[in-house]
Amino acid sequence: MARSAHSTAVPPESDVPAAALDASLENLIGYALRRAQLKLFQNLIGKLSAHDLRPAQFSALAIIEQSPGLMQADLARALAIEPPQVVPLLNKLEERALAVRIRCKPDKRSYGIFLSKSGETLLKELKQIAADSDLEATAALNESERAELLKLLKKVYQY
Repeated sequence: MARSAHSTAVPPESDVPAAALDASLENLIGYALRRAQLKLFQNLIGKLSAHDLRPAQFSALAIIEQSPGLMQADLARALAIEPPQVVPLLNKLEERALAVRIRCKPDKRSYGIFLSKSGETLLKELKQIAADSDLEATAALNESERAELLKLLKKVYQY
């Protein structure tokens, strides 16, 4: 598609510093959170790619470990996604033999989700990878700043 002669888009080869391009947004908390989240996720994605996993899959494994037998709807709620989005995520984890869905006895239509032995083993490694990735991506912060940021972020999303 041809670009309009009146386009205000800056071409990738521009000499305009990136900081100047988003100066009007830098005082917005949502924008700053998104930029920080992108940096953290890009780092984590790079680390998890060696295991052919995405951050949502890692998060699902950690939640399943914490609450073995939880239902798909509960996992969706914990991941803050729509229930239908859990199905392909779980399918991928089952294909990789990292998690299993087991039919519940009281309600034959429901399935509890559990980690497999290989899922438990891999998750131990992944937790360390995620912790190291967090530290690496927030290297500009000291330990007390990191703790304060985490406290403030929790306050924002738990309110």
